[in-house]
Amino acid sequence: MNYYIIYLIMTKPEQIPIQKHITYDELLYLIRHEKYARVLTRLYFIKYRYEGNSVIISSERVGISSPVGHRWQKRWNESGYEGLIPRYTGGRPPKLTQQQKDQLKQILKSRNGWTTNQVRELIINEFGVEYCLMQIRRILKEFGMKYAKPYPHDYRKPDDADEILKKHS
Repeated sequence: MNYYIIYLIMTKPEQIPIQKHITYDELLYLIRHEKYARVLTRLYFIKYRYEGNSVIISSERVGISSPVGHRWQKRWNESGYEGLIPRYTGGRPPKLTQQQKDQLKQILKSRNGWTTNQVRELIINEFGVEYCLMQIRRILKEFGMKYAKPYPHDYRKPDDADEILKKHS
């Protein structure tokens, strides 16, 4: 620990006290039975705060910055254990709606032999949305479609070529 942190600890009293929503034994029980690593780290932070360590020391012990420690403590003080559970917002909304994806899937099933470039052009023409080829592959995988190396099809081949072949052989 460097001298600057010691100086801060000695000169600055703890500004926001930790609220003890549960007993220390209940906190230890939660730590022993926690499944998720992120929540477990946050519980250890709270444990160190319960033991009387400052936010800076507790943050250092679990390997986070002190602003993150202050945020975790604020969430603990406001909501208890539920405040420590990560809040995922789901990320960026998709460019295609579920209805458009269903429509795309029907169009793709109507014909075999699509290339990713053809699917990309289809999405641009039908829906006015542009995706990179990697995202096209993800969409196809989401649909349960497999993509393979395309081979050329002879446009002159009749639809009943297999039956004609059986008759002549």
